[in-house]
Amino acid sequence: MIRENQRRFKFDWTTIIIYMLLVAFGYLNIMSASHTGDTINYFDIGQSYGKHLIFIGLSLVLIVLILSVEAKFYERFSGLIYVIAIVSLLGLFVFGKDINGARSWYGIGSMTIQPSEFAKFATALAVAKYISDIQTNLKTIRDQIKAVLLIFVPALLILLQNDAGSTLVYAAFFFVFYREGLQQIYVIIGFSLVILAVLALKFGTLIAILVAALIIFSVYFFKKQKRGSLLQHITILLACVVFAYGVKQFYNHGLKIHQQNRISLWLRLEKDPKKLELMKKREAYNLIQSEQAISSGGFWGKGFMEGTRTKGKFVPEQDTDYIFSTVGEEWGFLGSAAVVILFTILIIRLLVLAERQKSQFSRVYGYGVASIFFVHFTVNIGMVMGLIPTVGIPLPFFSAGGSNLWAFTILLFIFIKLDSNRINEW
Repeated sequence: MIRENQRRFKFDWTTIIIYMLLVAFGYLNIMSASHTGDTINYFDIGQSYGKHLIFIGLSLVLIVLILSVEAKFYERFSGLIYVIAIVSLLGLFVFGKDINGARSWYGIGSMTIQPSEFAKFATALAVAKYISDIQTNLKTIRDQIKAVLLIFVPALLILLQNDAGSTLVYAAFFFVFYREGLQQIYVIIGFSLVILAVLALKFGTLIAILVAALIIFSVYFFKKQKRGSLLQHITILLACVVFAYGVKQFYNHGLKIHQQNRISLWLRLEKDPKKLELMKKREAYNLIQSEQAISSGGFWGKGFMEGTRTKGKFVPEQDTDYIFSTVGEEWGFLGSAAVVILFTILIIRLLVLAERQKSQFSRVYGYGVASIFFVHFTVNIGMVMGLIPTVGIPLPFFSAGGSNLWAFTILLFIFIKLDSNRINEW
């Protein structure tokens, strides 16, 4: 055993530098999107950028604390951290503060804290601890159910608080499960159900079922080896029928009107021009303004603080969920591409670091971190550009708000600490 004072640590400066670049660039865009007037007081805590600068400073304190703690602490107390996160989510039903229809914040004076952001790294730690347990085998149904429950509980609590965007992030952990031995059939089923749901909504349940039947029976008749019995294929088709009708019923009766409209606009379901125009004004206003801001930036962009649509506050929530529209308008294609490249390098780097870990706990946690960043990055930018339905989800290190900045900082630097301890592990 190596004593604590004899341990050596080598932090991955590539990841740290990318973090610093993203935080700095994010701050510039928050400043541009949220400032009012002709002069800027960088320390005006009445403005979003002033508050965010304080959050950045406190993030540096968090980083020092995270890197100072013994690496084994995070594995040893992962269960306790997870329980605290669940309790904090439960407490919102009693003490939570409603903001924009979601009961997802604790109000502390003039500040708010969003526990769902911190629950992500807590869940990542718990999943890593469970999967790395020597008795866990993800190829067994029992252990698969237990692993899914670890992400289902916080996801359900967040969904009940009317925060569908944060709930969606928990799907990221299925990438982790797949890396750690979950059978490929689950991935195939997952993608198939997504496609079936889109077909049912876009073209109707009958067309969706016919397409499913064609594929299922084509597999039966043309795949001679391991194709299963005819009864199995009929059972699969019946399950598809139930799922397709269930999706349609959930869309019509389970979703709220604004959620239906967002999906309808994305899939172009509405045919009546008058209703479509009304829906655009009500549900797609943010998206339309965001797309116009991004396209107006051209190749080079209009320049820092020179975005006319940003200055005019045309895009609601432009310093939070729609911050990427500021990047597009003021920094153009070059700036937008730089952001995409930085996030891509960060995610790839995290995967490389995860693969070189000696302990399974560190590897699983690393994959969890990479997967969470991937979902946030992909969904936010896809939403802002109209590629996926609008959901409320921040862009890491760019969207204003202390909770998400601190949560992403903790999420990332716990892994940096775990990776730095790799040279001390046998």
